[in-house]
Amino acid sequence: MRKKQQNSWQLDRRLRERAEAKLASLQLTDSERQRLMQSSDELLHELQVHQIELEIQNEELRRLQLELEESRDRYIDLYEFAPIGYLTLSEKGLIAEINLMGSTLFGLERNKLIRRRFASFIVPEDRDRWHHHFLYSKQQSDKQTIELRLQRADNTHFYARLDCLAVEMFNAPPMLRIALSDITNIKIAEQQLRIAATVFESQEGMFITDNQSVILRVNQTFTQITGYTAEEAIGKTPKILKSCHHDAAFYQTMWNSILHTGTWKGEIWNRRKNGEIYPAYLIITAVQDNNGLISHYVATFDDITAIKQAADEIEHYAFYDPLTDLPNRRQLLTRLNQALASSTRHDKVGAVLFIDLDNFKILNDTHGHHQGDLLLKQVARYLIDCTREDDTVARLGGDEFVVVLENLSTDMEAATTEARTVGEKILVTLNQTYSLYDCEHDSSSSIGVVLFNGNQNSAEKLLRQADIAMYQAKMNGRNTLCFFDPTM
Repeated sequence: MRKKQQNSWQLDRRLRERAEAKLASLQLTDSERQRLMQSSDELLHELQVHQIELEIQNEELRRLQLELEESRDRYIDLYEFAPIGYLTLSEKGLIAEINLMGSTLFGLERNKLIRRRFASFIVPEDRDRWHHHFLYSKQQSDKQTIELRLQRADNTHFYARLDCLAVEMFNAPPMLRIALSDITNIKIAEQQLRIAATVFESQEGMFITDNQSVILRVNQTFTQITGYTAEEAIGKTPKILKSCHHDAAFYQTMWNSILHTGTWKGEIWNRRKNGEIYPAYLIITAVQDNNGLISHYVATFDDITAIKQAADEIEHYAFYDPLTDLPNRRQLLTRLNQALASSTRHDKVGAVLFIDLDNFKILNDTHGHHQGDLLLKQVARYLIDCTREDDTVARLGGDEFVVVLENLSTDMEAATTEARTVGEKILVTLNQTYSLYDCEHDSSSSIGVVLFNGNQNSAEKLLRQADIAMYQAKMNGRNTLCFFDPTM
C-alpha cells in the first residue's frame, strides 16, 4: 500500500511540473492563468480518481482470474476423479477425451484409449444397437440413454449405462459427450429380484412376515390355498390359519427350532377362510439382518390333502382288496393270528371257511372279466350279510374268499354245528342267478371248513387245511360244504 502511495505522489509531482512548464510558456493574463491553474487542479484530481479506479479494476480482475483458476482446478478434479466415466467421441466414433474413471473401467491407460474406436469395446451382440443409437443421438438436442455390455482389456464384460449428449463445437464437427456408469451390480440385483419374484410366485403358498410375525406379503398360491386375498392377509398374523388341532407344546417346539436352528419344517393342520381344515407341509425360515438379528420370517407351504389321501389309499390297499374292499391275504393273516390268540385266552373255538365259486372261469372266458368282477363284488356283499360284525370276510384273490368265525362255543361239537350253520347259509345265499351288466349267470360255491381251538396250528396251516377241505367239497359235487379231516 505504501509503495502504491509513493508511486501516486511521484505521478502527481511529474504532472504538476509538466503543467507548470506548459503554463510558463504561455503568455496569459493573470485571470487566465488563474483559471488555467484551477482547471489543472481539477484535471489532476480526475486523473487521480481514474488511476484509483483502474487499480481497483486490476485487483478485481486478478481476483476473478484466481477464482477461475480454482474453478478450473475443481472442474478438472471432478472430471478426473468422478465415480463415473466421462468421455467424448468424435463424429466418427473415436475416443477424443476420457477421464481417469473411464480408463479404469476399460482397464487401459488413457494414451492407449485416445483415438480408439469406441465400438471396439462393445460386445459383438450389442454393436448393432450401439451403431443405431450413436447415429440417432448425434441428431438430438437432448440426452439419450442406452444400456450395453462393454468389454474390458482383459476380455471381461460389464453392464454399462451410457447417457449421451451431442454438443456443437466451434468451427468443428459436433461431438458426443458420454457419461458412462457401471451398472453390473444393479443388473445382478435386478436378476436376483426377478428370480426371487419367480420363486415367490411358485406353485407353493408363500408369505413373508416381519419379526413380530405380522404378514407383509403373500403370493397368489397362498390365496388359492387359504382363500384369503392379499388385502385380507396383510397386516394379520398367521393365526388366521390356525386350526386348533395342535396344542401349545406343538407351537413351542416349532418356535424353539426356528430360534435355535433358523428353520422348522413339518406337517401341520391349517384352516381355510371357509373353515375347512386341511393338512399342509410347512417350512419356516428366519431371515437375519447384517447384525445377525431376525428381521423377517419366510414361510412356504403345500396343501398335501391329495398326498395324504393317496398315502392313506396306498396304505389301505396294502391290506384290502381294491375290487371288493375286503381284507386281502395280508390282513387276513393278521386277523387270523389275532383270532388264534383270542381263542387261546378265552378257550373258545373258531372256524375258517374257505369259499370258492363254482364254474367262475367259464363266466370270465365267455362274458369277459368285467362281468366276473361284478359277480365278485356281489358275492362280497352277500358274505358280509351272512356273517356277524366281528367276523372277518376276506378275498384271497380270484374267486377265493375266506371267512373267519370267532368266539364259537367252547364245546367242539357245538362249535362244529355253529360253523356248519353259517356255511350252509352262505351256500344258500350264493346259489342264485346273478344279474350282471348284460347277462345273467347262475352260480354256486364250494366251502371247506376247519376248526381251531387255541394256536396249535399256524394261520398259514389253517388256510391250507381249509383249502384242502374246499377241494374235497368240489370233488363231492360242488355247491356243498366239507369239514377238514386229517385223513384228507
